[in-house]
Amino acid sequence: CWYHSYQSHILEGGGDTEWTYTWYKNDERLDHGILNELFGDDTMQQYIIWSADDPDSGNYTCRGKLSDSKGSEISDAVTLTVSEKPLPVLSVSTQSWLTEGDSVTLNCEITDFHTDWIFSWHRNYEEMRNSRGEIMYGDSYTITSAARNHTGVYFCRAERDESSMRSAANQQPIWIISESPPVSLIINPSRTQHFTNDSLSLSCKDQSNSTEWTIKRFTHSEGVFNFSLWEAHAYLLDFLWWKLVTEVSYETSSLSTSHTGVYWCHSESGENGNPVNITVHDGDVILESPVHPVPEGHPLTLRCLYRNTHFSNLQTNFYKDGSVLLMQTTGEMIIHKVSKSDEGFYHCKHPEKGESPKSWVSVR
Repeated sequence: CWYHSYQSHILEGGGDTEWTYTWYKNDERLDHGILNELFGDDTMQQYIIWSADDPDSGNYTCRGKLSDSKGSEISDAVTLTVSEKPLPVLSVSTQSWLTEGDSVTLNCEITDFHTDWIFSWHRNYEEMRNSRGEIMYGDSYTITSAARNHTGVYFCRAERDESSMRSAANQQPIWIISESPPVSLIINPSRTQHFTNDSLSLSCKDQSNSTEWTIKRFTHSEGVFNFSLWEAHAYLLDFLWWKLVTEVSYETSSLSTSHTGVYWCHSESGENGNPVNITVHDGDVILESPVHPVPEGHPLTLRCLYRNTHFSNLQTNFYKDGSVLLMQTTGEMIIHKVSKSDEGFYHCKHPEKGESPKSWVSVR
């Protein structure tokens, strides 16, 4: 919470004589306001703006008065200019979905005339430290060879040495896809896009039966949400839960767009399974694509699915990374032998029904 206080120095009372003060903004008298009345009265030599905002900008003056005497002259004006607190912007050098071994650089920038900004880095809301336990500073952070434990939500914090000003950047999730994750997120139906009002179930499958897993979800509005915290109140959320030693399940019979997010399995020891971006769409077209990475050389099948299947025109355009890839009359596209270059964001579009959201297809 920002506040600015201005002390009156032009009037000095002496002995037991009591001064009272009146404050003005742009020559109009200011009321003390509720907070000023709580923390002071008109005998105090300061007027406090508890949370400065743009309307508080202006020229401030004060006048003092002794009991049973005339008031002083108006003081010289102090000009207050309130500007927006500068916010750092976090950007990523490539894109936020990576395969193990990829490199990525996060950059933190702030548009401000001051040059003494210091940037620190945070992952999953914890301060990042190097191998010596020192806080990581700098306007960029590079992951040279991505691993599963690099998955997380990153942000940078900017602060100035000789100022109380501190500001945090936007959140930037980084998702790492592993070739051999310790656990798999099972989705039924097995696709990453779903229509609103459809049903969905999720579970964590650990082949070794050695670890207890929970399902987590990330959305930009909520941050990281741990479903296990809600088990006791599942009936309130209209969810059905089971928690076994090696499996946590989640079901809903009526999806809404609020279920959109990145889901993954997480163990108490800190291990993560591969993240899966699940999109719940309220339109008429979705893309059916693989939930898990497709091995190089294997076929990749993409289908356009429609909320209402009772029509004959299945003409569909398929897109990769925003560019038209193929037009099909069957609503289906097959790449018979995928390679790393086929990795990317795919979506489909029907000339009458509209287009699907985008889904990331990973190739390993």
